Amino acid sequence: DESSERVCSCSPQSSYEIGIVRQFPFSSGLQRMSVVARLLGEKRMDAYLKGAPEVVASLCKKETVPENFSDVLEEYTKQGFRVIALAHRRLESKLTWHKVQNINRDAIEVNMEFLGMIVMQNKLKAETPSVLEDLRRASIRTVMVTGDNMLTAISVARDCGMILPQDRVIIADALPPKDGHAAQINWHYADNPTKHASTLSPRFEDIQIQLDEDGPGDEHSAMEHYHFAMSGKSFAVITEHFQDLVQKLVLRGTVFARMAPDQKTQLVEALQSVDYFVGMCGDGANDCGALKRAHSGISLSELEASVASPFTSRTPNISCVPSLMREGRAALITSFCVFKFMALYSIIQYISVTLLYSILSNLGDFQFLFIDIAIILLIVFTMSLNPAWKELVAQRPPSGLISGPLLFSVLTQILICLSFQTLAFIWVKKQPWYEVWTPSSDACNLSSTAHFSLDHNETEHDDHNIKNYENTTVFFVSAFQYLIVAIVFSKGKPFRQPSYKNWPFVLSAIILYAFLLFILFYRVDGIDWFLEIVCVPYQWRITILLIIAVNAAVCILMETFILDIILWKLVFSRDKQGSYGVTSASQTPQKGIDLTGSKFLPWLCCRKRRAPKARYMHLAQELLVDPDWPPKPKTTTEAKMPSSPENGSYQIISTS
Repeated sequence: DESSERVCSCSPQSSYEIGIVRQFPFSSGLQRMSVVARLLGEKRMDAYLKGAPEVVASLCKKETVPENFSDVLEEYTKQGFRVIALAHRRLESKLTWHKVQNINRDAIEVNMEFLGMIVMQNKLKAETPSVLEDLRRASIRTVMVTGDNMLTAISVARDCGMILPQDRVIIADALPPKDGHAAQINWHYADNPTKHASTLSPRFEDIQIQLDEDGPGDEHSAMEHYHFAMSGKSFAVITEHFQDLVQKLVLRGTVFARMAPDQKTQLVEALQSVDYFVGMCGDGANDCGALKRAHSGISLSELEASVASPFTSRTPNISCVPSLMREGRAALITSFCVFKFMALYSIIQYISVTLLYSILSNLGDFQFLFIDIAIILLIVFTMSLNPAWKELVAQRPPSGLISGPLLFSVLTQILICLSFQTLAFIWVKKQPWYEVWTPSSDACNLSSTAHFSLDHNETEHDDHNIKNYENTTVFFVSAFQYLIVAIVFSKGKPFRQPSYKNWPFVLSAIILYAFLLFILFYRVDGIDWFLEIVCVPYQWRITILLIIAVNAAVCILMETFILDIILWKLVFSRDKQGSYGVTSASQTPQKGIDLTGSKFLPWLCCRKRRAPKARYMHLAQELLVDPDWPPKPKTTTEAKMPSSPENGSYQIISTS
């Protein structure tokens, strides 16, 4: 290229002093930047331009752009290289320093001479493929939104595993209305190079997308693995003239290239319009709008993007995304556990007080104090210390307190605790040794001296009727119930680490269990007097322990097996926040759980076919039976305004 030789060649001994007279900063909307410079000693100034190759070429003189420009650009971008173009212009001598300071950049960035292209290789970070694989295994869909060239973005998406080697990429090239012709979309398939199949790690396994229960031989299965890719210009045309297609395209859109900042925000809103929960990662100022609009924004830098996003990562890669999701799910489950425990604490104590009120009794002041401080306060502070589970799983926690699993869990535990407290309260009255307790009662066959030493000054207690066999029985049963529901609700896998790794909680529970068992089977006069409990026969203590053991077994059975295994999988399964694919049962941590639930409750299997709640799931099912979707290659979709002016929809006409 003669122009590049004229500008770039120089003698090795020559020294240049070049001053920048004015700089036009990079604009993501214009996709270019330029400077006006002057060589020391010369009167005329030069303008230099760099930016997206197709933009730079459009601003250059046609005779300076090589004929094979498009072919060379496509060759490099298909290989995943980042390409920028350079251009130069010798400014007129009449442009002085003062005029340059006030001139519009459009007057400078015109009639440029094309110099060439700079080809850069931006290798994937080592963490990226493994992080994307973790997200994909967790049924979390990933979308690339970039300012790079379309073919470069597709190549990078294939290299990192966002697009599998066997998947098809459909490029939507939309053109705005022109010369009386309606807007149109040209569909063509991107090349599917076989080199990706050998370079990709074998850990990227094929996950079949199944939105219904058809077998693997279903006629639609061959078309399930496709992705849409489009540029920012095409996205703008589609959102304006093909509004009926927007939701269909974002359902399978994976690569969005040359996107302006406002278009990134529009894409987030389009994904949210089909009931997706959207997270956004970005590191630049042009990502601020999308980071703020997304449900959860993560800034990968501590500059402008960190101001708009609620989360900022100190590591400049996406490895923080699975960690944030694991910690978020663990925090959500922890809050639910504490909420359920506090709800059960109030209800258990309410049941105890209600039962005792029926005999004009109540829990003693120090019994309340022991329950509230020694048991509840200690358990609440320690049961929330479980760290997050080490892997991100496909199963999702409930999205709110008012949800089927949480309500079912709380209600069943309330009924269980009510049943066993009532059983113990009634059963103690049926014992042959039972009588209305008085200071002279001798159910334990104690000597009168020992009895007198313990039960001195009984006048006040008799007035309040605190000491009696019913109170002692209900106190022990309820005290153990607090610990039982704390252990039952303190769940681990798949969102938190197991409770046995939370040593403060385990230590607290062991100490409280040991103390309650000690005062249940061994009398200590000072403790019995302080807690206002009375002596009961040893056989009844064994009976109380059996009631507590059966209570614990029923609570664990109901929460772990009935709720988590059967009802959660078959009745309370949620489709709201599903993803691009559905993880197979072999990849979930509870494969055997699904099989067990299906065997023992086959009558609930019909619930699986209920209509999905999320908009994108409805849309996916509709597209599965649409014979015209996805669009065929080398076809054109035109938009025509309908005859009725009050109808805002568009008619889609496809032609080969």
